[in-house]
Amino acid sequence: MKITQLKTWQVPPRWLFLKIETDEGCYGWGEPVVEGRAATVEAAVHELADYLVGQDPHRIEHLWNTLYRAGFYRGGPILMSAIAGIDQALWDLKGRDLGVPVHQLLGGKVRDKMRMYAWTGGDRPSDVDSGAKALVDQGFTAFKMNGTPEMQIVDSHRKVDEAVARVAEAREAVGPDVGIAIDFHGRVHRPMAKALLRELEPYHPMFVEEPVLPEHLPSLKHIATGLGYPIATGERLHTRFQFRDLLAEGMVDIIQPDLSHCGGISEGMKIASLASCFDVALAPHCPLGPLTLAASLHVDAVNHNAFIQEQSMGIHYNRDNDVLDYLVDKSALTIKDGFCAIPEGPGLGVEIDEAFVEERAKVGHRWRNPVWTHDDGSIAEW
Repeated sequence: MKITQLKTWQVPPRWLFLKIETDEGCYGWGEPVVEGRAATVEAAVHELADYLVGQDPHRIEHLWNTLYRAGFYRGGPILMSAIAGIDQALWDLKGRDLGVPVHQLLGGKVRDKMRMYAWTGGDRPSDVDSGAKALVDQGFTAFKMNGTPEMQIVDSHRKVDEAVARVAEAREAVGPDVGIAIDFHGRVHRPMAKALLRELEPYHPMFVEEPVLPEHLPSLKHIATGLGYPIATGERLHTRFQFRDLLAEGMVDIIQPDLSHCGGISEGMKIASLASCFDVALAPHCPLGPLTLAASLHVDAVNHNAFIQEQSMGIHYNRDNDVLDYLVDKSALTIKDGFCAIPEGPGLGVEIDEAFVEERAKVGHRWRNPVWTHDDGSIAEW
């Protein structure tokens, strides 16, 4: 069997789908994308196709190393996201060809279903209580919310008080047993993060995510030591080597690699295993589409330190299409009572409706994240 071509489609709301085809009719799907840079990743995928066409798709590890090492320059969000989608598609293809789910190829399940969480609120958090209650009514036992809108590197303590008040409102709405994840989104710089992290403690967050930007992760040793709840990060780290340094310094309790940004299933497995050596939990980042979610669930299925999975059904970004729209069988990713069963179909266990993909690709997208500014006109972190 030889790879014959790689086909890509940009589809709403902000995703890029990839299909790898072979001379024997077997195929696999993946999701290589950086939110807001889909066209750039798409170009990278087709550049990398030069290394793949004519090759045996079953040699996943060899092909991964070829893509990573053969071009001399490596790492970063664009190249690793392109590799990630290709890797997902190769695992999907191999599973389909052998008639088994990917988790079987990875060693077999350690769990039958995965605890999931959902998102409440938008980019600038407000009215979180009603949204949180609705999610709990749907059966979710955990949800995530933005902690704060834009915040200057040194800002008024009023911003801290407002953020804490929103979390207090959410906690009062759902009670003590529901997990509340609070996403700082890299919007909070070290001087303000020290105060905000400390003042959130009485509300027992499930975790605080990206308390500082990834380029400032060493500051976690100084601002987060002694907190009584976990710190999570990792969606903007792209290789096992970046995670190695983070873990070795003991700076994090939960890692959040994104299976469409960190080199795919192959690299995600290595990152998860590395985290287990430090007794660190795994909670893959996934505000993306059905292929990224399916890939994440297969990694969750075989890693004992995985404890919860993000998903983007109903998230505020999904204005034109949602996660299940692209599936032939939508039950493959059904969430019931806050859990999703591990997919059992061959490959990733989801069947993409290619005709619908073709139709929606005619619409496409040019999604960009908002560009925020502070009152003085300087750029704010989104």
